[in-house]
Order: sequence, then C-alpha cells, then structure tokens
Amino acid sequence: MRIAIYGRDFNDTVLPYVQEVFDHLKRHNVQPVLHHKFKNSLHGKIKIPVNTVIFHNHKELKEHADVLLSLGGDGTLLDTLSLIRDSGIPVIGINFGRLGFLASINKDEIESALKALIHGEYTIDERSLLSLESDNHLFGEENFALNDITIHRRDNSAMMIIHASMNGEFVNSYWADGLIIATPTGSTAYSLSCGGPIIYPDSQNFVITPIAPHNLNVRPVVVPDDNALSFEVEARESKFLVSCDSRTVTVERSVKITIKKADFCINLIRLNNETYLSTLRNKLLWGIDTRNY
Repeated sequence: MRIAIYGRDFNDTVLPYVQEVFDHLKRHNVQPVLHHKFKNSLHGKIKIPVNTVIFHNHKELKEHADVLLSLGGDGTLLDTLSLIRDSGIPVIGINFGRLGFLASINKDEIESALKALIHGEYTIDERSLLSLESDNHLFGEENFALNDITIHRRDNSAMMIIHASMNGEFVNSYWADGLIIATPTGSTAYSLSCGGPIIYPDSQNFVITPIAPHNLNVRPVVVPDDNALSFEVEARESKFLVSCDSRTVTVERSVKITIKKADFCINLIRLNNETYLSTLRNKLLWGIDTRNY
C-alpha cells in the first residue's frame, strides 16, 4: 500500500504524534508519499524516511498513492479535496484539531488505526459533493464542496436578499446574513450551528439553511439531491462572498449561481470499529448528561 500524507504547519505540541505516524509506517515497511508543502513545514522538526516520495499536485498524487492520510482537523481533510478530486483515492483523517467529524481518529489511536489501514480492515464510505456553476467560473476546476457551499454577506455589509429557485421554480426570497447549502456530510458542520438538521450520509438530499434570517418563520428545507438550485442576490453592497468549504471568493452582485450534485463522490475510509452513529454520539456527547442516569 502506498500512503500519501497531507497536513498543515503544526505547533510543537503535536509534532510527537506526527513523528509517531512516520515511525509506524517505517515499522510496517510502508513508503510515505508526502505533499511538498507539508514536507517543507516539517523540515528540521521530524525525522522523515529517506525513501519518502514527494508529490506536488493532484496528478502526481494519483500516480503515487493508494490512500491519502490527512493529519489535522476537519479543515485539513477538506483541503485534500483539491488533491483527490475525481481520482477515487480514499482519505482518512487523524484528528489534531477539536471536534473532528471527518478526521475521526484520535491522537491516541494512531498505532491501531494505521495497523488496521495497512491490513485493509476498513470500509469505504461514499460521500456526495456539491458543484457550483456560474458565468464567471468561480473556483475554476475546484468548484466542488464536501460540506457546504455558502452565500454570505461581507463583514461590513447589511443583510442580503437571496432569491432561490429549484429547477427553475421560485422557492423563496431569504432576507438573511446568508444561505448555506449543505450535503449530508456538511449537515453536522456550519448548517448544524445555524439550526439545520443532522442528515444521514446516504440520504441523497441537501439542506438549505438560512443564516440569521430576518423572518423567524423561515426554516431549513431538505430537498432531494437530483435538483438544481439557483440563486440571485439583491443587496445594498455591490459584492458578496461565496464559499466552497473553506475556500472563499468575493463575487459581484450580478453573478448568478447554480448548485447541483457533483458527478463524482469522495471516498472516506471508516475503520471497522467505527460507525456513523458512534461518531455522532462521541462528538456530540450524547448521553453525557448525568440526569439520564
């Protein structure tokens, strides 16, 4: 197995865990495939095996790796989408961050997780993505998102009016700070913090969640993922923001946006001792309230 590794620049407190990853791979005779920026950030801090292969982009990743290992939090794992794209390379995350819905392996489980990964003791969890279309080709070839696509006002601007349609039929005009279109995977992210529902991963739908709506009777709406959603913005300001996961661009008010289900999926690796429900219980601390006992 060829395991590629991606991460961001770390503080010194997590470096021992990064070193542990390399040590375990060396012990199992696995040749690491390391992203060039990540290698540079580790220079002089970590002992990297001399036979490590370096990759620079999504084409080289596809040539050299069978699996991508993300070191960091959920944001780091979301960054890997621009490298994986439609290659089908499965990804698994070791959580050095906080909550870790996507990067679900804890730091103290590195040895057992890598052993399970190397021996193939895992299943593939296919997750749907969103794709964004616009006249000015926002985000270029990276116009897809695993968690959500968000339309929102700039920090110094007033509330927006977002006119939403589905398959050409008018849905609603949202008077709000913004609008989140989330996948089932993203239903536990920004959408959840704005009052959206938790959606099971294979439910084949999206959720439209308003951000701080002016009308209190406006609530999140769950729609089948085979629909095309289109949006036009009306606002005092001439520009607004659009985000694909953690990537954000400034957009002219005249730009119209269409959001659909992407024509490819991302393969998340789920170890055999994990389930989606167990992750929910652990991350959301269900059952922790002592009044239940």
